Order: sequence, then C-alpha cells, then structure tokens
Amino acid sequence: MSDTAAPLGSGVARIAAALAHHGRRAALMPYVMGGYPTAAESLRIAQACVHSGADLLEVGMPYSDPLADGPVIHEAGAAALAAGATVGSVLELVRALSPSIPVVLMCYSNMVIAPGATAFVERLAQTGACGLIVPDLPLEESSEVLAACDTAGIALVGLVAPTTPAERFARIGAQARGFLYAVSVVGTTGERVSMSQDFAAVVSRAKANTTVPVALGFGISTAEHARQAADAGADGVIVGTRLVRAARDANDPAAAVGATLAEIGMGLAP
Repeated sequence: MSDTAAPLGSGVARIAAALAHHGRRAALMPYVMGGYPTAAESLRIAQACVHSGADLLEVGMPYSDPLADGPVIHEAGAAALAAGATVGSVLELVRALSPSIPVVLMCYSNMVIAPGATAFVERLAQTGACGLIVPDLPLEESSEVLAACDTAGIALVGLVAPTTPAERFARIGAQARGFLYAVSVVGTTGERVSMSQDFAAVVSRAKANTTVPVALGFGISTAEHARQAADAGADGVIVGTRLVRAARDANDPAAAVGATLAEIGMGLAP
C-alpha cells in the first residue's frame, strides 16, 4: 500500500460531500470499535455498516482509559486490546475502509501527543482517513494538532455539550473542521430510553456557533431518536453504543450490526 499522504483538504472535502449529498433528512454515521471483537470481524462489521447505508464511519481506537466511553464501548475496547488490537492494526482497518466511505478516527489525546502530533496525523493521513476526533484534547492545547490536521487535509472535529459555556462554545465552533460533534447529554456514551430534553437546544446552539455541519451523538439508539435528531436540525446522526451492543450479543456480529443500523436509518427517510 502507498504511504503517500492524501492531498491537502481532501478529507475535509469528502466529509462535506457526505454530509451534503446523502439523500436523507440527515447523514447516518455509525461507530465501530476497531479490533472488536477481532480485527477481521471489525472489518466485516464496518463493511456491513457501509452496505446498510452509512454515509460516514467513525472508527474508535481502543484505549485502556476511555474517559468519554460508557460501559458497553469501554468493555469492547478492553476486549479488542485483549485480542491484540494496536494503533497500527486499527489504522490498517481505516486504510481498508477509506476507499469506500469517509472515515473519522476517534482516539484519545495520549495516542496523538506521545508520538508527536505531526507524526501521528501524517500516519493517519496515509490511511486515507478524513477526520479525527480527540474527545479529551482541551481547546487550549489543540493548536498543534489542528495545524497538523489542516496541513494533512484531515478534519479535526470539535465537541460541544449542553454544559459548554457560551464563550467556549463559540471558540470550539469557530475552530471545528468537517463537522461539529454535538453531545446530546451530559456524561459518557450509552443508550438512553428517550432523548435528553437538552438535545434540541445543543443542536440549535451548535448551528448558531459554527459554519460547518452539526452531527448529534451520545444516546441515539432507535429510529425514533434519529428522527428526533433530524427534526432538531442535526445534519448528521452518530450511532455508537447500540451497534456495539448488537455486535456483542449476536452470533453473527456483522449481520446484527447491519440490520440494526438499517432499522435506525429508517428514521432518517425523507
């Protein structure tokens, strides 16, 4: 495989195209834990997501101390690490997927900063990845990562939550690339019986504070949740824990995830 980095801006452009031309009320963005339950199976799960209508794909890098992840995704990350997942193997998963769908990598800041932001982002760009989410990277410490991503054509996606103060919200929105990730609830990832009362307000605030599309995540697990997110104005809907649970509980994880995603996607029908 070639180690030539993607052309400047190409990842950002692919994300913009996926969010603009999906043909639904909002783009559908499933989350897949890299290496879970095995490297080969995580590829099958991701491919099932593509076949079931995903417009973009978020790939999680397993990490020993995932502060933003709820118990289901935390458990999946631990299982992936136990099965031998590494940074290199997850990046190879991204490389395998990126020709068919825009891929955004989610990882924690230590993985980016330890090898150096420029080195990590250059390595990521070589896989064809389009974006990077680093949920524990403080805004005040993000300039080096942002510069490296801008140089490589990788979108550094910012996150905002219902509790984000107004001034900070505006700064994150102004700096966001690709899309702005609006967290629907306070707390970690996980399924909810119903959407938080705050989700519509955070989408509205996000759209008022950025020029990029807004994707809503954390807690979306049904077609009705997806419909409510689109009704609130979200440009994209991110589904994570529900799909990881489907993979965990099934004899055929890829088939189960594909069917679950297709069902949730029905809530985004025009």
